[in-house]
Amino acid sequence: MDSQILLLISYMLTFCVSLMFVALGGMFSERSGVINIGLEGIMVVGGFFGLLTLSGLSESGLPGFLIVILTILVAIIAGMIYSLLLAIVCIQFKADQTLVGTALNLIATAVTLTATKKMSGGAATTIRYDSSLFVYHPGGNPNFSINLFFFIGIVVLIISIFVLYKLRFGLRLRACGENPSAADSVGINVKKYRYAGVLISGALGGLGALAYIIPTTSTWNASTGVAGFGFLALAIMIFGQWKPLRIGIISLFFSFFLSLSYVYYGIFSALGITVSAENGVTSELFRLIPFLVSLIVLVFSSKKSRAPKAEGIPYDKSSR
Repeated sequence: MDSQILLLISYMLTFCVSLMFVALGGMFSERSGVINIGLEGIMVVGGFFGLLTLSGLSESGLPGFLIVILTILVAIIAGMIYSLLLAIVCIQFKADQTLVGTALNLIATAVTLTATKKMSGGAATTIRYDSSLFVYHPGGNPNFSINLFFFIGIVVLIISIFVLYKLRFGLRLRACGENPSAADSVGINVKKYRYAGVLISGALGGLGALAYIIPTTSTWNASTGVAGFGFLALAIMIFGQWKPLRIGIISLFFSFFLSLSYVYYGIFSALGITVSAENGVTSELFRLIPFLVSLIVLVFSSKKSRAPKAEGIPYDKSSR
């Protein structure tokens, strides 16, 4: 039983940090006034290029810390570049943000599937890599692991709170999402801050993809993508009322149910309960729970949700 609890905690920390990264990214984008439905696609693209870098550098002879840094940087940059498409089309050309984000999700899956098939000669859609540089087993215990992204996540959460509420940048970013006309009237460049918000979401989306993929498997399948984590992160962002600390706490809550899908059999067996696919208990059932919970909570909390007032509304300076 103890070993199953340790496994559960390991998975919870992994999923919590990943969801938190992406939800915080969505928060920065929406705080600036841009709805980022494309977080799922950003994760796929950022994760794809990050894993390619990790796989390619594994036998390069470079020091481990340098491989880690380059892998993370590539994922962040890829996520930012892909999110830039959303920023340009929606901020510069004032396109519908929801439709553009949906398109980015579809394009990301198609591009990564095509690319992985091309690299394997059409035989597979997978990328293999070594995750040992990112995952550690304290005390040599194989049932408990902690990954590098957990420590990065703590730092990112603290920085997010500080930036959003204490720095001039955060105050101006929030102003652009609440009342862009008023912000513009006092000399704040609304477009610049909205670009910044979207690019931050791209950076954290790429980082969140690595935080989800690397610690959980050594082979990533492009056809699976990130298993809906981008959409779940959007729900967490809404439940968290676009506030960093709340987002972190709710990410931990949702990660519990996701983690159960990996260790439920061992936990139930230790309790003397027999479960099997024959009686309808499978890992997919537990993976479904967070999404069901998100739908139910959204139904009852949507009227009380306090989203940034100007989110999703293109800003036209001439109409001020």
